[in-house]
Amino acid sequence: MSLPIRFGFVTAAVLVAYFLILALFGKHTNIFYSMANALITGLGIHETIKYTRIRQDKGFRYGNGFSAGIVCGFVATILFTLFFAFYATEVDTAFLQHLSRAWSSDYENFEGIVFFTVAIMGFATTVVLTLAIMQLYKSVNDPKK
Repeated sequence: MSLPIRFGFVTAAVLVAYFLILALFGKHTNIFYSMANALITGLGIHETIKYTRIRQDKGFRYGNGFSAGIVCGFVATILFTLFFAFYATEVDTAFLQHLSRAWSSDYENFEGIVFFTVAIMGFATTVVLTLAIMQLYKSVNDPKK
């Protein structure tokens, strides 16, 4: 298993653990706490890029770091979305109604909309954070050196 995939699994595990800790305290329906998901995902992507750079040493290129970050984030997003769907449909079936009382009764396939939104937010966060983090690791082509 490649390094970004392993880091994706670890990042997903941390996201799931964070969600379950919030659920223990009844805070998992407050979307304000989901902002920490970006921090957790960002840390996972950063570590993936950092260790990819260490492994590749002189062979490290922007594309290598970018693809490592994207793979890590996408794996974490897919795994967390699967967990989220399982939790909302099997563990706490009233969770989605508590999450959004206004929308849950207005839409026929509300669950699918929420799961799709969770996935899209994870993918978008991954792309933005990978681009931002790669700014720390890109090489400078300075002709004066």
